[in-house]
Amino acid sequence: MKWGIFFCVMVIIGTIILYEWKKIKTYPKRDKITFFILLIIAGALSLFDLPNLPGPVTLLETIFRPFGNFMESL
Repeated sequence: MKWGIFFCVMVIIGTIILYEWKKIKTYPKRDKITFFILLIIAGALSLFDLPNLPGPVTLLETIFRPFGNFMESL
């Protein structure tokens, strides 16, 4: 895992919060919660190596490969 990327994203998130704080204070509670949840999701996604993760097709192939072998033997 590349911790440098994670810390850079955290600095960017902190900068966004500091920049938007004056505007956010006047928003309703629901908007504030949504704003922070989106920032938390962005921070969590920065922990993963998304370009190199297997996709849903790989999962489906793993699940259905035994059925394919079974069907070919019939």
